[in-house]
Amino acid sequence: MEILLRPVIVVGGCVVLTVLLGWATDLLLRKADARHGETPLWDRLRRGRIPYQLVLCAALLRGSYDQVKLLQEHRVGIGRTLTLVLIGAAAWLVIRIAAAIVETSYSRYARAHHDPARVRRVRTQVTLIMRVVSAIVGVVAVAAMLLTFPAMRAAGASLLASAGVLGIVAGVAAQSTLSNLFAGLQIAFGDMVRLGDTVVVDGEWGTVEEITLTFLTVRTWDERRITMPVSYFTSKPFENWSRGTPQMTGIVYWHLDHSAPVEAMREKLRDILRQCPAWDGRAYGLVVTDTTPNTMQVRALVTAKDADDIWTVRVTVREQMITWLSAEHPYALPRVNTSDAVRAPHRIPSPDRSSLHKAYDVPRTGRG
Repeated sequence: MEILLRPVIVVGGCVVLTVLLGWATDLLLRKADARHGETPLWDRLRRGRIPYQLVLCAALLRGSYDQVKLLQEHRVGIGRTLTLVLIGAAAWLVIRIAAAIVETSYSRYARAHHDPARVRRVRTQVTLIMRVVSAIVGVVAVAAMLLTFPAMRAAGASLLASAGVLGIVAGVAAQSTLSNLFAGLQIAFGDMVRLGDTVVVDGEWGTVEEITLTFLTVRTWDERRITMPVSYFTSKPFENWSRGTPQMTGIVYWHLDHSAPVEAMREKLRDILRQCPAWDGRAYGLVVTDTTPNTMQVRALVTAKDADDIWTVRVTVREQMITWLSAEHPYALPRVNTSDAVRAPHRIPSPDRSSLHKAYDVPRTGRG
């Protein structure tokens, strides 16, 4: 009877104690969150309650397993399994705690600063820092799991002895991966490109959607995703439309007849912009920038708060101006002249052969 009751009591006690400790910790975190509403740290720490309970349960079972006289022939395997679960849960818990601290710091910074460019820069750095921390914790956890096996511990000395050679071989084999890794760190702390930036790469216009340590994803205007290595942004030129400030100036061109009413077009441009919600009201203008024998080039300058709004303003101005010209001033639209050519006022008669001989006194001599 004791053989059956002892495992049930020990295992059941560990599970009950884990649940009670998890509930008490979650209750304390909820009270702290209600008391300190200015920071989301305590609420985000509650996301780690599952790995926290796994750590407690695995630690309690690992420590009390020797008291359970059950499956003694599998004692080593079960103990190693509990150790592996404990290491994995501890790594999971560390990542959750680090994520809560980093996200809380970013939220405070975002509330304190209203500059979108600086906020996007910090957001990019925070994202890459979390990826680095997760990678480091994962590598350490995997290494600790491997060292629980005696064969891996025995091979540790020989691995350390050949670490220099392995490092050189690994560096040569993973040259591109390492270059992308360092490029990702350079992007994070060099403020070259940030999450949410509007960029033009290889002729494609889009928004930076994701940045990792090895690749970067750009979401284009037609919802395609372009994935490229981060080393591209450190080795090739690209356009960043929102690096300093998201405000932009757009250009609209028309090719019109020389008789187009330029002053009336300026007034119409002002009316169109006043009715366009995407226009930020900073500036506008309309001038003639070039002429050709058949048309003249008219350019309008408009402004908006970001790249999306500048596109809306440009297409709105272009469409409504053409519609207005077609309805009110159709003569201003470019046209091709097809009238007959005007003849010269005086036609000079073409000379004949006799007149040419007389004019130049060419002698008509025979042979001999």
